[in-house]
Amino acid sequence: MISVSTTRRRSARKAKGDGHMRRAEILQAAERIFVADGYEAATIRRIADEVGVSSTALYMHFPDKACILLEICQGVMQELLDRNSQIALRPLDPVNRTRMMLDAYMRWGFEHPNAYQLVFSGTRPLPQSSDATAELAVACYDKFCGVVREIAAEGRLRLGDGDTAAQALWAACHGVVALRLSRPNFPWQPEDALIEVTIEGLLSGLTVD
Repeated sequence: MISVSTTRRRSARKAKGDGHMRRAEILQAAERIFVADGYEAATIRRIADEVGVSSTALYMHFPDKACILLEICQGVMQELLDRNSQIALRPLDPVNRTRMMLDAYMRWGFEHPNAYQLVFSGTRPLPQSSDATAELAVACYDKFCGVVREIAAEGRLRLGDGDTAAQALWAACHGVVALRLSRPNFPWQPEDALIEVTIEGLLSGLTVD
């Protein structure tokens, strides 16, 4: 005898659709579950139910949840690398480019809280093929650090060197985003105000005109 719950679950299954769109749905659902329940507690069946497909159908897209996590991380890092690469090439003062990179980073975090917390604020038990993700992360940071080094080369840092300043700037902005996302019930000021005060305060303290 088939239970009522089983019948409902089957009736809620989605019909076959475009493979690319279904893959994106799986990634989005997995992000939410990984953040809410933790990677270890998440199961393929839970992710499949969230999307509205069978576990078998999900396995047609991803062989295991480690591969899902890997693709999420790679997508995040590639998007950030693309943004930093575009900004780094602009014919602007390096302080302005640094400001733009930090602004883009913080806004991306606020706009994509699940992906941000998953990639930057949690453990990442990725498979060995995650070397590509690590390379993207290094390239993303190198683009940012390279612009900060330009500020140092112009003698415009009040203290420290380019690498130290880049690490301090990134860590400070990450801290604001991570804390804002992890403590949603705190009476935070508007995100635009937090971004402006954080970035302008940091740059005013570290750089000279």
